[in-house]
Amino acid sequence: MSLPEQNPTALGAQFAATSWTNVLAAQQAGSPGADAALEKLCRTYWYPLYAYLRRKGQDPHKAQDLTQEFLYRLIKENYLGAADRKRGKFRSFLLASLNHFVSNQWDYEHAVKRGGRVNFVSLDDTDTETRFMKEPAAAELSPEKVFERNWFLALFDEALARLREEQKAAGRVELFDQLKQFVIEDAEAGDYSAAAARVNMTPNAVAVTVHRLRERYKKLVHEEVVRTVADPSEIGEELHRFFAVMEA
Repeated sequence: MSLPEQNPTALGAQFAATSWTNVLAAQQAGSPGADAALEKLCRTYWYPLYAYLRRKGQDPHKAQDLTQEFLYRLIKENYLGAADRKRGKFRSFLLASLNHFVSNQWDYEHAVKRGGRVNFVSLDDTDTETRFMKEPAAAELSPEKVFERNWFLALFDEALARLREEQKAAGRVELFDQLKQFVIEDAEAGDYSAAAARVNMTPNAVAVTVHRLRERYKKLVHEEVVRTVADPSEIGEELHRFFAVMEA
């Protein structure tokens, strides 16, 4: 799906209030919104981190242990204190921090076992590994490419979740759930007619509704990308990188 153009001036005016929002809020322990920011960070990025460690050769249990311990240290031991949006993309910062964590022998050997300290994200062994086994073969993508791919997919998932919450608040969540597949995938011949019968709308009304949902989804994707880059000028580059990674 192509993404809409953004007005650079308008985007730059909004940037200071949105860029790295959750990272900066997470640094402010005890501040309003800090807990929600930490939850969002963990919920959004745990799987890209886990899949990266698995592709680097960690077994499923060790990858889970390291992911949880890294998130613990990231949040509770002020790893985020080193996060400075002037240094560039949060994606790059997070991967460099993870590599530093794993390369430190003490951290590696003393990662808290599962069921210990704090589990920031509930990880189901079977579901997590099943998802990882659907990743492209190791020969096709490097661990870094796997991380990038899952990073961008996490941003798209977050945008879709926000869109659903908006529709829920507007009392249209049941309709959204019926049409969601058309927001992220192109419809085949006859799909709108079948959907129209399910939601008691005309096919043309379904098409108009899907178009509006797609436009809003694209805007939310841009907002998610904005939050992870250091400067609005990097947004185009980051989106270009997304399409390059997904097509690899």
